[in-house]
This record gives sequence, structure tokens and C-alpha cells, in this order.
Amino acid sequence: MIRLVKQHAPITGEQIAEQLHLSRPTIRSDLALLVMLGHLDAKPKVGYFLGKAAASDYQGSRKLQGMKVRDVQSVPVILLETATVNDAVVALFMENVGTIMITDAEGTLRGMVSRKDLLKVTLGNANAAQMPVSLVMTRQPNLVTVSPDESVLDAARKMIHHQVDSLPVVASPDGSSRREVVGRITKTTMTRLLVELVADPDSL
Repeated sequence: MIRLVKQHAPITGEQIAEQLHLSRPTIRSDLALLVMLGHLDAKPKVGYFLGKAAASDYQGSRKLQGMKVRDVQSVPVILLETATVNDAVVALFMENVGTIMITDAEGTLRGMVSRKDLLKVTLGNANAAQMPVSLVMTRQPNLVTVSPDESVLDAARKMIHHQVDSLPVVASPDGSSRREVVGRITKTTMTRLLVELVADPDSL
């Protein structure tokens, strides 16, 4: 019903019922509830239009759709590929993150290492601490990345599709093929955005 009102406001109850292939009495209680909750508003002899609650939700949704990764990305946690597994474990706990980006000395993305990767290599392996992190990290073609210009929604879809908690944000400086790590976007980022959207759509 809200979708119909968005598209055709002002629209009468009879017109809404006709669009839904229902009778007016059938939807009367639903319309009354939507008006009471503030999702719809109504004027006699005019019809129904969006209420304040629905208008705010719609506005927040539109803002979210227009947001780019660069607007929400956070500072990446990076280790050089020469670091050890012990360095990676310490960095995970000190930075309180689930994934670390591994780069070369120029900042080019070489891989990623997660808590799961480190847990697998350290359990029952007394010598794991001094192993190069490059031996346990995930490499191409198994890395999933985003660019600063991709939409936040596209980044969220990648996370869901690939079942990952974090995405490195990479850019190609000076149009080169080199992929430099410039940020990260995580499930925590997405959760914060949703909370802000619900709490205050105008804050986005």
C-alpha cells in the first residue's frame, strides 16, 4: 500500500483497493493502521499520501543508495608481507579487527589474513609464530575488493555473496594497474549505517 501511495499520491482508498484487486472494506483497517503509525496521511476528498514516518524512511533509503564507499570507509589495518604470523596475531588483538590487509612496501595489496587463517595455522604448530604471514594469507584470485567509487549497497552485496566480514578498498594511483589499499569497509560499517538510518535518516 505504501508503495502504491508513493507512486500515485494523492490516491483514494477506492483506487488503492482497485490496484490491489480488493474491496474497499477489506483494506479499511489496514489503511487506518498505517495512518495511525504515521506511514500514511489522509485528507478528506483528496486521498492518501505519505506520512512523516514513511517519508523519513524513503528519504533515508535514497541517501543510502547514493552513498559511496569513500563516504564510509575506515582506515585499513595493514601489515607488510614480510611480517610474521606472530605480528599478525598481535595486530589483530591490538587493533581489535577480524582481518588484516597484507601489502608490499609500496602499499600494493598482496593478500588478506583473518582470524580463521591464523587459528588454522597456529593450532598444534609450535613453530607457527615465526612463519611469514605471506604463507597463510589469502591471495588472488580469491580476494574480493571494492573501489572508493562503488556504492555502499554494491559493497554490501559483495560481502553477502562472498560471505566475508571485511573488504579492502583499493585504488589505482595514476591510472596504473597497481592496487593500493586506501581503506576498508566491514560488517560493522554496514551495521552502523543501518542504525543511523533508523535512528535519524537526516544524519546520513
